[in-house]
Amino acid sequence: MKVERLLDIQMPQIRPITDLRNTNEISEACHKQHEPIFITKNGYGDLVVMSIDTYEHLMSLVEVYKKLSEAEVQIAQGIPLLDGEEVFKKLRGKYAK
Repeated sequence: MKVERLLDIQMPQIRPITDLRNTNEISEACHKQHEPIFITKNGYGDLVVMSIDTYEHLMSLVEVYKKLSEAEVQIAQGIPLLDGEEVFKKLRGKYAK
């Protein structure tokens, strides 16, 4: 996912549930805009539809935030930090052949 796309702030697309009858149009909009489409039912939020690429990107961001949160807890608990260079040196020694 390109950084330019992340910085491009757009208004969320909100569509009524009846628009789901035209699945090709919804699919094309999801892929073109790289944003979820919010589906309403009787005027209230009901569903969110997005492309697989957008979903996978969002899940990868969730994973990064989860790891950052875990790291912050470890720092708060006083768990010693690992030196990045040492970690990479060990990994290179173990896997670089």
